[in-house]
Amino acid sequence: MAKVRKIKLASGLEIEVGSGNVYKDLGFKNAEAMLARARIVAEIVRIIRARRLTQTAAAKVLGLSQPKVSALFNGQFQGYSQERLIGLLNRLGCDVKIVVTPKPRSRSVGRVSVAFA
Repeated sequence: MAKVRKIKLASGLEIEVGSGNVYKDLGFKNAEAMLARARIVAEIVRIIRARRLTQTAAAKVLGLSQPKVSALFNGQFQGYSQERLIGLLNRLGCDVKIVVTPKPRSRSVGRVSVAFA
């Protein structure tokens, strides 16, 4: 599990401060990739809602069944690679740009992150 920082409040209640990545905090392998996929799914759902598509209409656009769209709406994205999720964004009319930058010297390995314009 990730290193946990605890803060004690004036009320005596103790809280744990997360890392910003719930998957890392819970000790999942590939936590950064999982967070990236979760953020892509959240954007897919946001676009579908913004367009006021029903799940059935979204399923037709995405080439999925309605139950699979429902699963995405419920945060269930196991079995979906980043590449497949990017393809769903493309089907929704989004261009996807992948930017590679050097990692800072302070880290030993690079990381994956997702940003939306």
